[in-house]
Amino acid sequence: MAKGSILVTGANGGLGSAIAEQIALKPELSAYYGLYTVRDVAHASTLTSTLTKDATHQHDIVSLDLTKLDNVRQVAEGINARVLAGDIPPISALILNAGFQDFGKQSWTDDGFDVTFSANYLGHWLLTLLLLKSIDKEAGRIVVIGSQSHDPKDPRNAVTKAFEKPEYKTFVSDAASFEAIAKGTWSPATEDASFRGGFRRYGASKLFVIMMQHELQARLNADAALSSICILGVDPGPMITGHQRLAPWVIRVLIFKIIYPALLYMSPNNGRVRPLSRSAGDVLEAAFGVGSGGELPKDKYFDGRAPLETSEESRDAAKRELVWKETARLAGLKEGETVLAHWQ
Repeated sequence: MAKGSILVTGANGGLGSAIAEQIALKPELSAYYGLYTVRDVAHASTLTSTLTKDATHQHDIVSLDLTKLDNVRQVAEGINARVLAGDIPPISALILNAGFQDFGKQSWTDDGFDVTFSANYLGHWLLTLLLLKSIDKEAGRIVVIGSQSHDPKDPRNAVTKAFEKPEYKTFVSDAASFEAIAKGTWSPATEDASFRGGFRRYGASKLFVIMMQHELQARLNADAALSSICILGVDPGPMITGHQRLAPWVIRVLIFKIIYPALLYMSPNNGRVRPLSRSAGDVLEAAFGVGSGGELPKDKYFDGRAPLETSEESRDAAKRELVWKETARLAGLKEGETVLAHWQ
């Protein structure tokens, strides 16, 4: 029987495949059972070729569309049933890696949510709450993937000019403003069709992911049955991934296919762009390394492996509670769907 299970969302290509590759090739991690989710198993060639490098690593590739809440429920129910039956071991690490950035090409889900909001945040929130049934209650970890875009005041965002206007200095003020982001009427492409509008929507989704980190940890701490589970956040930094597929030519080709590869070739540790292998290692360090020799560090956030304080807005307890309650409403979470006592 495997040591435990590792679930990675968005595992086909980019950071997800780099994480899966390190899990498969490192003896201390390949002993875990891999659950790698992708939008469509039939189109997961990058992940499939990555995992064939080590035939001894037990794993499944699972279709999961985070923008479809019914599908999230169906997949979570299947995983919970397998863990309960002893078919696979409890989840040691839940790595919420899947991400989407629209670069101004805004779209909506069948439920009427902005795709960036749903893919990056809402689907992950629901998946996590449902899978708490199957997470290792003694040493389980949840790792969220953050981004500098969650903080309009981060000086690294100045070059984008996305947060220059006063109305974009913060994301949420009340339930109506949260719903506007969820429904895609905040900073919509009809007002700003450039990459900046998409960057703001992406930043909002990442803020909510980090708010989830802080708020869920507090709720887990207050739950005797789940208080040993810890959540960490990692900003993997700028990388060359498939996120840029919808970007304009200057970003997609000039920056990410010419300038960034040249920077990595000339200076792998340049700081402005990170190799996928390095960022994957940072995520796995959060999932298995940080604090493994002693007390687990709870609710910590890292830029790579350097501790970093999250944005002022993400640390606003009143806003976090508002976002949590509105998220539970939008996700349609019902009593009995999650083992978290204080989910409402």
